[in-house]
Amino acid sequence: MTVAVAAVAVLVLVASVVVLTGTADADRYVTELDQVVDEPEVPSVVVQCGTNDERHLNADNPVVSPGIPFGAHHTHEYVGNKSADARSTNDSLAAATTTCEKNDLSTYYWPVLRLTDGTGPDAHADGGGLHGNVGEVLKPKSVEIRYAGSPVSAVLPMPRFLRLITGDPAAFTSGYGPNTRARWGCSDKPGRYTTKYPLCGSATTLRTYDFGSCWDGNNTDSASHRTHVVFALAGGACPPKTFPVPRLRVTVGYDVPQGRPFAIDSFAEELRDPATDHAMFVNVMPEALMSEVTGHLNGAR
Repeated sequence: MTVAVAAVAVLVLVASVVVLTGTADADRYVTELDQVVDEPEVPSVVVQCGTNDERHLNADNPVVSPGIPFGAHHTHEYVGNKSADARSTNDSLAAATTTCEKNDLSTYYWPVLRLTDGTGPDAHADGGGLHGNVGEVLKPKSVEIRYAGSPVSAVLPMPRFLRLITGDPAAFTSGYGPNTRARWGCSDKPGRYTTKYPLCGSATTLRTYDFGSCWDGNNTDSASHRTHVVFALAGGACPPKTFPVPRLRVTVGYDVPQGRPFAIDSFAEELRDPATDHAMFVNVMPEALMSEVTGHLNGAR
């Protein structure tokens, strides 16, 4: 574990220019990152969980659709808990093994990124081609799991088995509402991002997932998987009747070959829109490890 302080439809690509044969995707690929990250520096802790070398992939969603095989209708990439799937329970997750250091049994997962001019092994399978997600799955180059403190107060430990989602997998059909939190970037343009697919050239393409960090103090889940943990207000304070917990940020990097088209998996009706990017998390850290992380985050206060 590393402790740090941090500011926390068809297309052809020619060089860095996007040439489209249809108009539906014309505005989904950009070379400019038009949004700026502006946030205070806070203590943070990085937990090493690898890059899914074992290729733990499935079309399940143990947070949103537990008990329903292929319930995601698109393929997810996992790090952490090696057993996570539709059948997962608190007991099964706690009894599993993990790719993370210090026996962090948590599960962290997000939709796969595909090179859409290739062929994936699931071209005729649920979550893959049967749900409109075609192409070669691109393995991440890097995955960073970072927990950050609050800029205004100490944080409480996350409760074990807390379940979270960030981003809106239905952002396209819902008109890019308030749950849309897709953040795409390039490694050579730190502090800048876009909700569209970035053309990063030889730089690493980044996907960043920030999770809510203001807990209701009682529940490890809710019907929407959102109302029990919400996002902090401007300035970092939590809304009334919520309590700050470590803020999870997952950053995934890819070496996207220049000149090749790419897209994330999505529900078929979402048309693989980049704004539908999202991620899920189940906290299965041993309580002693969560206490250690929380202590680091509060220690510099």
